[in-house]
Amino acid sequence: MKIENQVLGLTLLGSHIGAFLEKDPAAYGEEEAGFALLLKKTEIENPWFTLENQHFALREWAGLLTKEKIENWLEAYTLSKISKRVGLILAGNIPMVGFHDVISVVLANHVPVIKLSSKDRYLLPYLLKKWNEFSGGNVDFEFVERLENFDAVIATGSNNTARYLEYYFRDRLHIIRKNRTSVAVLKGDETEAELKLLAEDIFRYFGLGCRNVTRLFIPEDFVIDRLFESFIGFKEIINHNKYANNYDYNRAIYLLNQEKFWDNNFVMMKEDEKLFSPLSVINFSRYKDPEEVKTFLAENEKDIQCVVAREDLGLPSVGLGEAQHPGLDTYADNVDTMKFLSFI
Repeated sequence: MKIENQVLGLTLLGSHIGAFLEKDPAAYGEEEAGFALLLKKTEIENPWFTLENQHFALREWAGLLTKEKIENWLEAYTLSKISKRVGLILAGNIPMVGFHDVISVVLANHVPVIKLSSKDRYLLPYLLKKWNEFSGGNVDFEFVERLENFDAVIATGSNNTARYLEYYFRDRLHIIRKNRTSVAVLKGDETEAELKLLAEDIFRYFGLGCRNVTRLFIPEDFVIDRLFESFIGFKEIINHNKYANNYDYNRAIYLLNQEKFWDNNFVMMKEDEKLFSPLSVINFSRYKDPEEVKTFLAENEKDIQCVVAREDLGLPSVGLGEAQHPGLDTYADNVDTMKFLSFI
């Protein structure tokens, strides 16, 4: 009965979010006005979390939180019969990045013990409070400043932090996530519309997410200007102060070092084999044979969250424009969180 109430509450939460996003701000009641104020407070405290990007993340979740999608997701798992306390150390790079972990822990019949990121302190508590309300009080959770009294842990951090976390939690069941990024592979005959979709994979959330494309593979004869033309819809990104600071800094470094790069005044492209690129920079390389790309992807699999490409390239991938639309069964670091939670 508890899981049924939780699922019902989650679908009602999805409807609640959707209704808020569709409502004219001029017609907000007390509840909606409070929610809007919370989002604005979040943006003020963390300028990377613009209202636009918060709304985008909320809209994605509103679309996922339907009864059919939740039940289809859960039917692949045997949920734990014994409730455990699962510590969650959440990231704060993009809005709602830890929400999937939280709902996974709850729906797996466990209690999330949550250490919020200092960069994202308001939205998740609000959503959990509403979920619990819609579920008739059937959602247990706890927010803490320091993890204590837990049976397992799921933590997200940088590669350096991950080494510390793996040592610190070595005697506990754990999932420790590290830095990952995403890549895109172009065949060369993509349409303008397809390249505009790729721009969404690159620029959404300012490129701060693990599903953002930071490395491109393009054919030898591909014209770089085609990409710049497709990126123009995101030109206003340079008006964001923090993004502009990164752009100015990286451009100055390249100029001082006399490095070759391509520039359209809001993003730079650099021919570089590195998988990770600085914010405001896209690394790219040209290939002769698609097998070269497949070899690179295989060798760097542990650092790649997803590959963006058309189906006709024959790669395990998501379509152009799909990187920022993961499903409920899409897991960070490609580690099945629900399977882990089913056996702790």
